[in-house]
Amino acid sequence: MDLNPPAGENYANPQICFFHVIFKAAALAFYMLSAFFVDSFVIIFVVTVLLSALDFWVVKNVSGRILVGLRWWNEINEDGESVWKFECLDQESLARMNKKDSWLFWWTLYLTAVVWIFFGIFSLIRFQADYILVVGVCLILSIANIVGFTKCRKGTWANYVSHQFIVKSHITCFTLHKMLILTSFGISRENCLCSY
Repeated sequence: MDLNPPAGENYANPQICFFHVIFKAAALAFYMLSAFFVDSFVIIFVVTVLLSALDFWVVKNVSGRILVGLRWWNEINEDGESVWKFECLDQESLARMNKKDSWLFWWTLYLTAVVWIFFGIFSLIRFQADYILVVGVCLILSIANIVGFTKCRKGTWANYVSHQFIVKSHITCFTLHKMLILTSFGISRENCLCSY
């Protein structure tokens, strides 16, 4: 991943980018500053987890679809097994996605998890087991989106590569087959109505 945002390009979806970042920032800021303003651990837990849950929902259902063209969900099939489902735009539409939007999406997704890990280590050092619980819930929500979107992106690329291979092999087979048929009947390329 590139450390610098793409130059010369504006955000295509500034409102979506705002909401992609605001719930992450609100959860992190409230957790960090709540010790100064709130005495109740229950309020800190509920508000921080609620903000992280809102962030999880916005990223999974809104900003992931609009900023990077990816969507994931998890279903339980008839056998009781967990099945990951992935959805993405076609490769042509993905190529037209705004690079700056994509950059913001991926960096904030990973950076948020790193900050929650830092807060978790800090809580461990200070022996605050109750705050480790808050950080754990927020980190799980953040990592769930990371895993889902990363699998979706890698699956998309693998499907694209395999699709390209299948299409190219079909075209090659069709062309070879057509050439064999035409030459076996003594038809020259110039006399053929269709090109190959």
